[in-house]
Amino acid sequence: MWPPRWLRLSLALPLLVLNLFVLRQLLLPLAPFPALFVAAALIAFLLDLPSRWLQQRGLTKPLSFALVLGITLGGLSLAATWLVPRLIEQLGELVNAIPSWLVQAQELLNQLQSLAEARGWPTDFSPLSDDLLARSSRVARSVSQQLLSLLSATLGLTVNTVIVLVLAIFLLLGGESIAAGLARWIPSDWRELIFSTINRTFRGYFAGQVLIALILSGLQLVVFTLLQIPYGVVFALLIGFTTLVPYASALTITLVSTVLAVEDPRTGLEVLAAAISVGQVVDQLISPRLMGSIVGLQPAWLLFCLPLGARAGNLLGLGELLGLLLAVPVASVLKTFFDELYIRLQQAPSSQG
Repeated sequence: MWPPRWLRLSLALPLLVLNLFVLRQLLLPLAPFPALFVAAALIAFLLDLPSRWLQQRGLTKPLSFALVLGITLGGLSLAATWLVPRLIEQLGELVNAIPSWLVQAQELLNQLQSLAEARGWPTDFSPLSDDLLARSSRVARSVSQQLLSLLSATLGLTVNTVIVLVLAIFLLLGGESIAAGLARWIPSDWRELIFSTINRTFRGYFAGQVLIALILSGLQLVVFTLLQIPYGVVFALLIGFTTLVPYASALTITLVSTVLAVEDPRTGLEVLAAAISVGQVVDQLISPRLMGSIVGLQPAWLLFCLPLGARAGNLLGLGELLGLLLAVPVASVLKTFFDELYIRLQQAPSSQG
């Protein structure tokens, strides 16, 4: 006879915590390779979508893989030759401009303090002003050190990028055999549900999010270039790709507009208006057609799972950024599994409860 349901559920949590602890102990010594493998798997997920689309239209599997990989590598090469030099140039200018922006912010706070004293307002901005002055001096001292360490960081990033791309290609070519091997370890009554849910959620979510990020980045880049916004390439890409994390683009837009408003209030307002307008066009016209109801989570649950995913990614050695990117689809998959588990427990014979 099965133990009571309350006993089974009470034993599930300690076992889950124990398994997560063992998984953490296994993954941490292997860092950063688990994170690289997960990133490569996500890229393979994305590249598999156009490959399947081409196969449905009559192309053979090797030809579709070759075409997708060729277009992807061509796009990366184009980005490396046209976009990356401008991005590096504007990043250098932005780093050099940060100390002066902090000084301007301090002057603005001093003006606000003088206005508050003249009006008799019980407000003291001096602690914040002193903090900005200390930060500006630290930034000025650390710029040279960051530039010296840029070469080694770039080398490490290049090596990791090559590893991820090679892994992604191998996962793309052998993904079906790997999935079939993993499926043998899953109970047969759960096998179809698990694989269909993971395929639908991860492929649909990341494909939609990446397309939205690319479209938004391109539109922002065009608009910022027409408006002659300083550091437009950096800010357009930053705003566009923070859409990969729900609600992060709104925070990025506010931060970028505030930073630019310190130097020129009109520029800050232009960036705020342009970014919100382009974002609304993407959210209202493009996002519903791409995303649909893939996630199936309420906004409150989204806000809850994001910091939890970042913390879990950090604990497991995957990094907070990767944890943020995985938080929403993992939460959606878990919701589907728990809903199915609840239904099966309700349908179990009462003699087993």
